[in-house]
Amino acid sequence: MPVNTLRADPFVFVGQRLWLDFVNTLGGSQDAPEEMLRDAGALVRWLHAAGVLDAERSAGMLRRAQQQPAGATAALADARRIRTVLRQLAEAGARDARVRRDVVAEINRVLGRSAGTRRLEEHGDGSFTRAFVPGGDAFAGLMIPIVESAADALVQHELPRVRRCAARNCQRVFQDTTKNAARRWCDMTTCGNRAKAERFRSKLAGDS
Repeated sequence: MPVNTLRADPFVFVGQRLWLDFVNTLGGSQDAPEEMLRDAGALVRWLHAAGVLDAERSAGMLRRAQQQPAGATAALADARRIRTVLRQLAEAGARDARVRRDVVAEINRVLGRSAGTRRLEEHGDGSFTRAFVPGGDAFAGLMIPIVESAADALVQHELPRVRRCAARNCQRVFQDTTKNAARRWCDMTTCGNRAKAERFRSKLAGDS
């Protein structure tokens, strides 16, 4: 399929925060990771699915990726680098000051290289969203909303509520927004139900 075509991808949004959903674009487990950002087109489609880019900007970025493959490849590599750093923040940032310092440096690197305009946009359903319209190198601005979301987590002291899914074969992370801070699974309909089924089978085996 051409890179400049918007299509439905099996993206999953369970992180409750943009930066955590971006971290989760490397799914599966540590032993068997599943890469969702297989090419620059997938990156743009994910940004569209996440609400970062509207349909018009997404289509424009897909065309640019096809016209400038070297720039698109570099943007994808940079996005994956940022994702690796943000996963460290999700998994160890609450307790490791060195990780937090490294992430701050990465966030400032991304913010410092990108120029553009921030806008408030109204949608057809009456809702509003903030948008960043890159100036100059359009690829350079793609990660701005992602790192700003991570910056918000630091500023608002949200890291103690960041969790990793308790399932053995899942490395998704999420913001625990439950009142009693008891959320264990990235998604009850998948990992949560599988864990319940495993416990039930173990109980049956123990009773036999």
